[in-house]
Amino acid sequence: MLEELKKAVFEANLELPKRHLVTYTWGNVSGIDRASGLFVIKPSGVDYETMTADDMVVMDLDGNRVEGKYKPSSDTPTHIELYKRYPEIGGVVHTHSPEATAWAQAGRSIPLYGTTHADYFFGEIPCARSLTEEEINGEYEKNTGLVIIETFDSKDMNPMYTPGVLCTNHGVFTWGKDAAEAVHNAVVMEEVAKMATRTELINPNVKPAPDCIRDKHFFRKHGENAYYGQN
Repeated sequence: MLEELKKAVFEANLELPKRHLVTYTWGNVSGIDRASGLFVIKPSGVDYETMTADDMVVMDLDGNRVEGKYKPSSDTPTHIELYKRYPEIGGVVHTHSPEATAWAQAGRSIPLYGTTHADYFFGEIPCARSLTEEEINGEYEKNTGLVIIETFDSKDMNPMYTPGVLCTNHGVFTWGKDAAEAVHNAVVMEEVAKMATRTELINPNVKPAPDCIRDKHFFRKHGENAYYGQN
C-alpha cells in the first residue's frame, strides 16, 4: 500500500540526520496521499541507521493505523491537525534542530533580516505560544497542532508563504508540497535561525529588512510572476 509514498517518506526521513537536523531519533517526516486520505509517517523511536521503507507506517486522518508493524511517531496527532486544516500541505517535518530550537526555547519568532530568509519565508517565522498546563496534560500532540493553527489564524499568515513554525519550549515544524520540500524548508529554517542569531550578536540593534526586499526576493521565487530558476 502506497509503496512509492513510503519510499519517498523514508528517503525524506534519512535526510534529517544527513543534514544534521536530528540527533538519535529526535525527528520525523510524513507525507500524505490526498486521493486516498492516507499518510505515511516514520515509526516511533526507530533508529535511522536500521530503518527501512517497509518500516514506514500508513495512517488515516482519524489517527488509525492502516498498515505497519510499528507504532507511528508520537507526533502523529500534530501532523494530522496540519493535514486536516491545510489541504495544500503534502508533507510535514518535525525536528529539534539546535539553532532553530534555541529560538523556540527562547519563545521568539525569527525576524526577517535578509534575503536568504525572504527567499523561503514571507516575513518572520512565528513562534507559537506556550501550551497551557491543561493542554499539555490533555491531548498534548493534538493541541500542539491546534496551537500552530491558532498562530497562523491570529496573524493572518498564509502557511504556504511561511512554511514553518517554532513551538515554544519544544522545537520546529515545517511543511511543503511533499515530504522532500518539507525537509528542504527545515534545512533552510535551521540556516536562517543560525544567521539571525549571529546577526543579533554582531548588531543587537538590528532591524528587520525592508518590506520591499522581502517582497522582491520572495515573489521572484514564488507565485505566478516568479522568474528564479529554469522553466
